Amino acid sequence: MTRRRTAILISGRGSNMESLLKAAAAPGFPAEIVGVVSNRPEAAGIERARSLGIHAEAIDHRAFGGRAGFEAALDARLRDLGVELVCLAGFMRLLTAPFVEAWRDRAINIHPSLLPAFPGLDTHARALAEGVRFAGCTVHVLRPAMDSGPIIAQAAVPILPGDDEASLSARVLAAEHRLYPMALSLFASGAARVVGERVVFDAGVRFADGATFGPQPA
Repeated sequence: MTRRRTAILISGRGSNMESLLKAAAAPGFPAEIVGVVSNRPEAAGIERARSLGIHAEAIDHRAFGGRAGFEAALDARLRDLGVELVCLAGFMRLLTAPFVEAWRDRAINIHPSLLPAFPGLDTHARALAEGVRFAGCTVHVLRPAMDSGPIIAQAAVPILPGDDEASLSARVLAAEHRLYPMALSLFASGAARVVGERVVFDAGVRFADGATFGPQPA
């Protein structure tokens, strides 16, 4: 099996990064994490990745005169590493359309809501304020519009009486740590692929809960 060379982009502590690294260390996982890149040199996730034996570095976005210079440097570094897939994991920079299109259908992101509900920031506070009964998280293929793109996988989390932002955030984050490795595995293996603006799955794909998909029209 050929493993897809994958980079993870982070801005902070990298908890989703760590869940991906641990999953990718398992025999047979279809993605090989070849590097972690942060836009913030102080990000705790850099040292965490290094402690797990993964190459990690920073490209400080503040050292450039604008988005174009930063994204050119990031793109060049990813290509130097021979990257085939990119996972955004708490990467807190909006990427411009030229960068996203250069990595079209090869970059994925995780967002702490059930998209298309609550794109952007403050997702948990907004879900609580709206009185919805379920929150959750979404792994999707990157598109230029913020938090948009074909959805690979979602996990729903019930909002419980007495929940506040902290308790809901912790429960959603635990779901993210389970969902992202599964979604990356499906995408890297080719069992989930983009057709038009939807993700379709190969027949017989089995999920952690035992559910399977039958044949789907392309």
